[in-house]
Amino acid sequence: MADTLADSTIGTAPPAPEYPMARAAGCPFDPPPDLTARQDEGRLTRVRLWDGSTPWLVTRYDDQRALLLDPRVSADITRPGYPLQAAAGGGGNNASFILMDDPEHARLRRMVTAPFAIRRVEAMRPGVQKIVDDLIDGMLAGPRPVDLVEAFALPVPSLVICQMLGVPYEDHDFFQENSRILIKRDAAMEDRTAAHGRLIDYLDELMGEKTARPADDLLSGLVERVEAGELTRRESARMGVLLLIAGHETTANMIALGTLALLEHPEQLALLRDTDDPKLVASAVEELLRYLTIVHNGRRRAVLEDIEIGGQVVRAGEGLVLPNDLGNRDPDAFADPDRLDLRRDARRHIAFGFGVHQCLGQPLARMELQVVYSTLYRRIPTLGLAAPVAELPFKHDGSVYGVYELPVTW
Repeated sequence: MADTLADSTIGTAPPAPEYPMARAAGCPFDPPPDLTARQDEGRLTRVRLWDGSTPWLVTRYDDQRALLLDPRVSADITRPGYPLQAAAGGGGNNASFILMDDPEHARLRRMVTAPFAIRRVEAMRPGVQKIVDDLIDGMLAGPRPVDLVEAFALPVPSLVICQMLGVPYEDHDFFQENSRILIKRDAAMEDRTAAHGRLIDYLDELMGEKTARPADDLLSGLVERVEAGELTRRESARMGVLLLIAGHETTANMIALGTLALLEHPEQLALLRDTDDPKLVASAVEELLRYLTIVHNGRRRAVLEDIEIGGQVVRAGEGLVLPNDLGNRDPDAFADPDRLDLRRDARRHIAFGFGVHQCLGQPLARMELQVVYSTLYRRIPTLGLAAPVAELPFKHDGSVYGVYELPVTW
């Protein structure tokens, strides 16, 4: 019979550990050791969030994939038991479609799917290659050392997503500053709300300009949805904020952190630098996505019906946290998971999530990373760190992991 973990045992059980957990000093690429210990102990364990709630932590890869497909769990942030990441959780009409369930999630997602189709994204590859080469030219012509984040990792995806959306790149300082507040884990609720409001207002105004002068871009496509009565302008602005933030923050962090990981694994860097095989480049991208898994606050879900997981019943109204960084280091899913191996077949990783809510922009992210990883180290073969790893400012305070700065030279 499944163990229902009766309430009477709670008083004698050890207190649930706080989540998210801290990474170990000197191990910037690995999940926190306390998190890995939970995986060793079993498939489910309780953790304590910022608000004192104690959702279930799902530690295993197979369970995470199964639950992300299960209609008995909900991504709707307004559901009872949903494990909020911060006080400014939002909800209702303010929630992004990624925090909704079908059919509303599917209806809204379909409105922005076409530009991220693989065929459309592949057509952008020559333009992305030019952006990458131009930025490298600028680095080579400038002084050394240089901060790779500012000079390269942020501009690449920012330029790309601005072109896709139809957002003026000259405004990138504004949207990057506000997006950093939104993904900062310990940002005050009033600061988070204000930053979100500024971005909504900015894109709402831009939507007005697109209404008068439409162009061949994603925001103009959303304007057509507004004019057809499928969205309000404010709803379309909220969708634009999501795409703008997701389109540059995650990829920028993968460029910088991936470069650091490769510099710390020179034999793997040599494989990538010296190859002209696009299959090896694509394999390297998948392995770096698995190995780093930079979205490190866990996928959050609410349970709608009782579910049994490994002999434990999780009740309706309880919350689930699915740390994909831990799932991608599950030894039952990936042999020797703590080793970076660019030749590994890592395509089954869950760095982009899984199921209907998996990342909409993953074809774009993959293509950008393939261009970056196949170009940067070939064009600057002596690229190296200009500061000790121990002195680098890692993003321990954000929901997207990376480095704030990465000084490099050659």
